[in-house]
Amino acid sequence: MEFAELIKTTQVNDVVLSCPGLAPVKGTLCITSHHLLLSSQAGGNGEQSQMELWLLIRNVDAIEKSVQNLSWYQSPRTNSSLQDTRVANASGTITLKCKDLRILHLEIPGMEECLNIASSIEALSSVESVMMTYPFFYRPQSMKLENGWHLYPLEKYYQQIASDTGTWRLSSVNEDFAVCPSYPPVVMVPAAVDDGALRKSACFRHGRRFPILSYYHKKNGTAMLRSSQPLTGPNRKRCQEDELLLGTVLERGDRGFILDTRSTQATKQAQMMGGGTEHRSAYPCWKRLHRPLERGRPLQESFIKLVEACLDPSLSMDRWLAKLEASKWLSHVKEVLSTACLAAQCLEREEACVLVHGSEGTDTTLLVTALAQVILDPDCRTLAGFQGLLEREWIQAGHPFSLRCAHSAYSHARLKQEAPVFLLFLDCVWQLGRQFPFSLEFSEHLLLTLFEHSYASPYGTFLCSNDKERTLCEVKEKTHALWPWLNQEEEKYRNPLYSRNSLVIWPSVEPQSVLLWQGLFLRWIRPSHYLDEAWAEIQKIARNSRVLREQLSGTSTKDIPTPTSSGAETQTMAI
Repeated sequence: MEFAELIKTTQVNDVVLSCPGLAPVKGTLCITSHHLLLSSQAGGNGEQSQMELWLLIRNVDAIEKSVQNLSWYQSPRTNSSLQDTRVANASGTITLKCKDLRILHLEIPGMEECLNIASSIEALSSVESVMMTYPFFYRPQSMKLENGWHLYPLEKYYQQIASDTGTWRLSSVNEDFAVCPSYPPVVMVPAAVDDGALRKSACFRHGRRFPILSYYHKKNGTAMLRSSQPLTGPNRKRCQEDELLLGTVLERGDRGFILDTRSTQATKQAQMMGGGTEHRSAYPCWKRLHRPLERGRPLQESFIKLVEACLDPSLSMDRWLAKLEASKWLSHVKEVLSTACLAAQCLEREEACVLVHGSEGTDTTLLVTALAQVILDPDCRTLAGFQGLLEREWIQAGHPFSLRCAHSAYSHARLKQEAPVFLLFLDCVWQLGRQFPFSLEFSEHLLLTLFEHSYASPYGTFLCSNDKERTLCEVKEKTHALWPWLNQEEEKYRNPLYSRNSLVIWPSVEPQSVLLWQGLFLRWIRPSHYLDEAWAEIQKIARNSRVLREQLSGTSTKDIPTPTSSGAETQTMAI
C-alpha cells in the first residue's frame, strides 16, 4: 500500500481552523502520509509571524463533516457558467475529535475538497499495519535509534534483587516467547522452582501467565507477584507445580494474600467457563480477597460519559454533578486507589506476600501492582524511577496498548477491546500527587504527556501489545523510544516542590478526597494560560531558591534553563 493512494487532495487554500483556546487561523492546509499541517501568514497588526499547526493523523479519533450552501447547486441542464459559479460557493466543515480530547473545526471552501479531505483523514487514521505508522518513519536529528530502549533493563533491576536476597532468580524460560506470549523474555521467579515447573504452571494459567515477581519490598522482605487466573474449571483441576511455586514464595509459618480484582460472582462465572481461582485446600497458606475493579466496556463507557459531561456548557450545577456521578469515573478512581492501598498494606503492615490477578492479568492486575509501588517505594516516585516502573509494569508486562488505546472517547466504533486502563492509572497517580504535592518528583505535565503518547505518538514505546509483537515488528530496531526525548527536557516535567519522602504515602480514598482531574478533562474547554503562567512562576522561584542554596553551601550549580510559560508567543504548535 502507498500512502499516496489514500490522499485524494494534498493541499487546500483559505482553510480556517478554530479550536478552544486558540484564535481562528486561516491558511493553507496540507495532508501528508502522517500529518495535517496548517500554515498561515497572520496579518493585520504585524505582530505575529507565520504560524504552523501540526496534527498527527493517528491522533484523530472521529471525523464529522457537513456541507453548506447545497441550495446553490444547479441541475446539469442549467447554464454551465452559472453552475460553476454557484458550485464554487459551496463550502464544508470538518470536525476532528482527537484522542487527546481536543476538538478541531476546519472550514474548507469547496464541497469536493471538503469530502476529499475527510475521506483522506479517515483512511490515513485507520491504517491497520503497525509498521505503516509514524514511529517507523520518524527520524529526529538529535537522537539515535539505539538510544533509549535499554535505559531501564529488566535484567538489571531484578538481578539486584536476586543478589540481595538469594531467594529469587532471573529465569530465561520465556526467551523465545514459547511459554507465555505476553511475558518478556526474562522473568523473576523463586530460586527453588526450576523452569520445568514454570512451564507446567503456565499451562494452568489463563494466557499462560504464571505467577512472577512484580515487586520486592526491601523493608521487610515481602513480595508482590502477579499472574492471570488459574484454569481450575468446574471440575476444580489442580496443578502441583503451581501450588509448589506459590508455596515456595512463603517461608514456613508465613501467610499470603491472593488479591482478586474480580467479584465473587464473576469468579464463579469464570469457573463455569474453565477459569476460576485458587482453592483454599490447594493453597492453604494463602487467603483470598476479592476487590472488584471494572475494565473493558464498562470502563470505556464511563470514560465516554465523563467526556460528554465535560463538553456540555449548558449544564446547571445540579445537572453537572448528576452527570459526573452517572459517569462513575471518580468511583473507579476511588476503587483502584483503595485496592492498591490494600495491596500495599498487606506488604507494609501485615508483612505478608501478595499475589494480584484478575482474569487475564493484563489490565486491573497491572493497575494495582504499579500503583501500589508508587505508594510504597520512593524510588518509583522519581522521574527516572517512574519511567522504569512503566517499563516493568505496563509495557514489558504485556498491557495490550494497541487494543486498549485504539480509540479514545469520541470514536463511533465501539470495539470491546478498548478501555482507558492506563489513563485510569495516570489519574490515580495524579490524585497521589495532589494529596502529596512534595513527594512526586514529576509534575502533572508528565502525566498529560504520557496520556497523549499512549494513544498517538511519534515514538515506538507504546506500540503493540507485548514484547513478542514488538520483536516481530522490529520496534526497537526501527523506532525511537520515548524516554530519551522526555529526559532531554526533564526540567519541564519536574515538580519544583519535590522533596524526597522515604515514607509510604497513604492516600485518602474518601469520596471528598477524590477530585476530577481538571488538567486533563477540562484543559481544552477553558483557557489554561493563566495556570501555565502561574506554574512557570513557581518553577522560576523554586529554581532561584535551589541556586541560592547551592551558592550558600559553596557548591557549583548546573546551568539550568529558566522555564518559560507555554502561554508565551509560540510560533510552532503540535496539535
